[in-house]
Amino acid sequence: MQKKIKILLAEDDKNLGNVLQAYLSAKGFDTQLTANGKEALESFKRNEYDFCILDIMMPVMDGFTLAKEIRKMDKEIPFLFLTAKSMQEDKIQGLELGADDYLTKPFSMEELLLRLKAIMRRIENAGNVNTDKMHYDFGKYSFDYNRQLLVFNKKEQKLTSKEADLLRLLCQNMNKVLDRSVALNKIWYDDSYFNARSMDVYITKLRKYLKEDPTVELINVHGVGFKLVVE
Repeated sequence: MQKKIKILLAEDDKNLGNVLQAYLSAKGFDTQLTANGKEALESFKRNEYDFCILDIMMPVMDGFTLAKEIRKMDKEIPFLFLTAKSMQEDKIQGLELGADDYLTKPFSMEELLLRLKAIMRRIENAGNVNTDKMHYDFGKYSFDYNRQLLVFNKKEQKLTSKEADLLRLLCQNMNKVLDRSVALNKIWYDDSYFNARSMDVYITKLRKYLKEDPTVELINVHGVGFKLVVE
């Protein structure tokens, strides 16, 4: 029998939390509801989860702080933010924390389910990629896709799943322009505004990792995409 996906749900609105838990459970997910960030963090420490759905505005510990604490323990687990706010600053902060998606209240249960399934499908597909080439050497860097590891002069940088996916795609198109829409559809599975901003955040992170070698540069090609330039 297929193992149920286990979800940590942190939502301080008791009514909404109960509705979400009941809906997700009815759809086949093992969902643990917690009432605030501190309770959610303790539950994360005691249990193994596959996915996190985090409300941002919570008592005791807010969703952003909770996400930072979770990321210290698990850099790979996907999470989705729920919020009553639609402020651009919140969305950007969520992206910088590595959020996989973001839903502004009110939202439909169907929309939540579709986004959750899209994220899980991306992760599953990333684990089933073609193994034709999983190791890349460029400049003074060595990139092991399977281990999600970027090495420079024996200094190791562990990458998240999406960082590794994006870097691999750039390596496959080395010294060529990688079209934004191609990258969005291959890694995020759609080219929505949120996903486009998310990709920009990951490009910034990769550029930071690659700044040690002057012969390697990750550049923006205005209005088109990105290029990994290697001399």
